[in-house]
Amino acid sequence: MTDDTARADVNAARSLLHPAAGTMTSLGPGVRARAAALLLRQALERGLDGFWQRVTPHMTRVGKHRILCLGPYTGRETARRCYLTWSALSTACHYRVNELPPAPLEIQSRLLEVEALLSTLDRGRTVPYAVPPQPPAPEDAARPSATPATPPPAPRPVPKPGPPPGRRTAPPFAAGP
Repeated sequence: MTDDTARADVNAARSLLHPAAGTMTSLGPGVRARAAALLLRQALERGLDGFWQRVTPHMTRVGKHRILCLGPYTGRETARRCYLTWSALSTACHYRVNELPPAPLEIQSRLLEVEALLSTLDRGRTVPYAVPPQPPAPEDAARPSATPATPPPAPRPVPKPGPPPGRRTAPPFAAGP
């Protein structure tokens, strides 16, 4: 189950993006969107910590590897969505002088994506991880097999640089007098 603080971060980000009616805010929409992006990224990281705590507790000590190793456990699509969302939120969190702050609508879409990812991570493993088969033992390799060995395919020729076939090269450029 995802940590309650991750859900609290998502709710705090939602209240930053949509302040209550009649509330006087001293922060502009871009600053609120950047703060919401920071809270959403933190919520996603806490959701990943909770997921890996259930799968293997040692993975929570590793930073970005938590996302990179997610594919075999949750499926490639969930891992891809998680990586893209985390990357977009990380980019939105950083302040750059020559760039505008993130748009509140962009962060709102990321909020919905983080909520969906947190619920997916709450469900746990969606893909059973299969252990790859072991290579044959060395004594098995020494025995002749029933099928004859096929030779490796011949290497393909690499085309030489130059004009395409059927075209002549341009005459050399001669400097005028």
